[in-house]
Amino acid sequence: MYSRLLLCLCIASGILLAQPALPYKVVDGWAKLPQGWNLGECSGVAVDKSDNVWVFNRGKHPVIEFDRDGKMLRAWDDVPVTAAHGIRVDSQGFVWLIDVAGHQVLKMTPEGRLVFRIGGVGGAPSKSNDDKELFNRPTSVAFAPNGDFFVSDGYVNSRVVRYNRNAEYMLHWGSKGTADGQFNLVHDVVLDEKGRVYVADRNNQRVQIFDQTGKFVAKWTNTGSAWGLIYSPRDQSLFVGDGDNDRVLRLNLEGQVTGVLGSHGKLPGQFDFIHHMAMDSTGAIYTAEIKNWRVQKFVPK
Repeated sequence: MYSRLLLCLCIASGILLAQPALPYKVVDGWAKLPQGWNLGECSGVAVDKSDNVWVFNRGKHPVIEFDRDGKMLRAWDDVPVTAAHGIRVDSQGFVWLIDVAGHQVLKMTPEGRLVFRIGGVGGAPSKSNDDKELFNRPTSVAFAPNGDFFVSDGYVNSRVVRYNRNAEYMLHWGSKGTADGQFNLVHDVVLDEKGRVYVADRNNQRVQIFDQTGKFVAKWTNTGSAWGLIYSPRDQSLFVGDGDNDRVLRLNLEGQVTGVLGSHGKLPGQFDFIHHMAMDSTGAIYTAEIKNWRVQKFVPK
């Protein structure tokens, strides 16, 4: 009787009970760098339509492209950013960089040529949560099928900003706080196949879900501290990088946790400040870590 009562109390209060381990194994030593090269703090990782892997880090070579086997394909010589944060590759192959300290979003060709940038005029942050073309420590970007994009903004501002494919401002939503539709450190953003917008509300320890006009749909409070997000259409799940607890959680689209990957540490398969994630067409997961200065690859067993 007591055990059943305790179980009910845990479920009612949102406490994360023991979950099965996700069926993945780490590929030890995946990234193969030239002799004498090192990654710095790895803030972002992305996968393109060819399953090549793009790593954004705070070392001497901020943007590096690898193939799926970890062979280095190229590194950009001149990257016009102050401090690396998020990276994503859109359906056309353009590489988007989020410069958190430069308060800007950059769209780049795969060869490293700037297409356009938004924000960071003179390196200055926005002074208002309502600025249309300035950010204050932005974090990530996500894309709609029609080319619209959504910027999570961010460490100081507390909002999501939507632009059309021509980088013209459309709308934004969010403010500082703990209520539904408010944020405390907007750290990542992704869309699912139905167009719903998932936002990593890091310091509020939750994921919030909206439609594309910013209308609140739901919130999940069993995610730990949501730092990085992946939406996986192959299994209709959201993967959450819980940076405070150094683990990856898989949730179904009802918000129920269905598996856990990783733990805190320095060994292969462990994490220290898991910051950002990506998934390729085979279901392999790539994780970027701040303190371990690495990207790890996990493949389905």
